[in-house]
Amino acid sequence: MVDYSKWKDIEISDDEDETHPNIDTPSLFRWRHQARLDRMEERKREREEHEQKKVENLRRLNQTKKKISDLDPNSPNMSSLKAELENLEKEEKLLQEKDTELKKKEKLTPWNVDTISEPGFTKTVINTKPQRKDENLTEEEKEERIKEFIAENEKLLKQFGMLRKYDDSKKFLLEHNNLACEETANYLVIWCINLEMEGKHDLMAHVAHQTICMQYILELSKQLDVDPRACIGSFFSRIQIAEKTYKDSFEDELEQFKKRIQKRAAEKIQEAVREQEEEERKARLGPGGLDPLEVYEELPDELKKCFDAQDVPLLQQTIAKMPEQEAIYYMKRCVDSGLWVPGKNDDEQPTMKENSENIESSRASTEAPPQVTTDDVD
Repeated sequence: MVDYSKWKDIEISDDEDETHPNIDTPSLFRWRHQARLDRMEERKREREEHEQKKVENLRRLNQTKKKISDLDPNSPNMSSLKAELENLEKEEKLLQEKDTELKKKEKLTPWNVDTISEPGFTKTVINTKPQRKDENLTEEEKEERIKEFIAENEKLLKQFGMLRKYDDSKKFLLEHNNLACEETANYLVIWCINLEMEGKHDLMAHVAHQTICMQYILELSKQLDVDPRACIGSFFSRIQIAEKTYKDSFEDELEQFKKRIQKRAAEKIQEAVREQEEEERKARLGPGGLDPLEVYEELPDELKKCFDAQDVPLLQQTIAKMPEQEAIYYMKRCVDSGLWVPGKNDDEQPTMKENSENIESSRASTEAPPQVTTDDVD
């Protein structure tokens, strides 16, 4: 059977045929209608605020659980994290009760002329290429796909990274919604590391803001289990009207991200310096596999003077004055490192290999830091 009870309590502003003679009837109907619209707007605002609290509480809950799982069980911070988790779980229960209460209130609200013809469902079709999945791709295929994505969209990615106003970012992503994906976030992270390594700290902070916006969009899509492109408008609308706690959370995440970028950039510079020093050391190795710089630094001062002056007779005189075993030890190391090149026959004089330029250049490197690639994203 059909339940017609819902139709008995339809709220209509002008449902009275007679009104007080001292009251203007059209104005009264308009006031009633506006009052009803205000009540509907208040309920809508209450629902939106409730949904925001649910999303924020869920984010903090997942974040706290991850911290607890990653933390050492004997850590002094474990008790405070467990207490925070307990409070968040209590808050989740309260939000669920509030959600039930709101649904009950909405169900009991009478229909009116503004809601009686409201559609039962809506459907949005995005006429773009569907997002590709990663489940069955190998690491090599994923890396190749990221390179293809960057090659096709690098200009747009840089444009998005240089935006700052929320309205501009929202409009740009809605026009290029294919950028709402993990590849964009990865590219922006790499760009931030490169900028920090180049000493462009202010520009890095600017791009970092856009990176966190993209990561928030992706996180929101995971929580709601929808396509990231469907969360573009929701995120930017939410961040612009969000409560102080939500904005503080965003700013805190941004600051933590910039610290991680600075740490990673410093590590990459140190790695580059070590790699360059190792390459220079290998290039300097003599025929016996020894580094002439290391051998030179270990020589006694009198032998260093001989090599500095490139004076073979002085070297021969100095060696003659040294104990035999000590002289053999040092001269063998000089031969193995290439500092001393003995003659191949009796007619050919031994020579000193000029390594001063190599030694000096190895002490101070002026190479610029290398660029980070997709392999460097943690």
